[in-house]
Amino acid sequence: MLISRGRCILVAIPAGVYYLKTRGAALAHILRDKKKMLNRVRRIRGQVESIENAIEREADCSDILHTISACRGAINSLMAEVLDGHIRFHVVDPDQNPTSERAKAAQELIDVLRTYLR
Repeated sequence: MLISRGRCILVAIPAGVYYLKTRGAALAHILRDKKKMLNRVRRIRGQVESIENAIEREADCSDILHTISACRGAINSLMAEVLDGHIRFHVVDPDQNPTSERAKAAQELIDVLRTYLR
């Protein structure tokens, strides 16, 4: 079922999930996790500001490297979440038909990306 509202379209799929399509791109995974993702971005911003402050106050390089490492980990985790959602909503959802070859390949890709981005 499609309901058009200007540039936005509300789509209902059989699983009972509703998502908003804007300009042809589904935003379901972004909208669903928006608050969580924004909180992550705000933490990352705080970590980057902490790096800047450490450099300004001429902190020990090991402290700066530790903060950079934490920031990198946070960015990688955010990237993994967005990629996971993108694959599940835009490529193929491995939970829909978990025994199909496409679903297995999609889950493999998600697992590899999560491992790589650790």
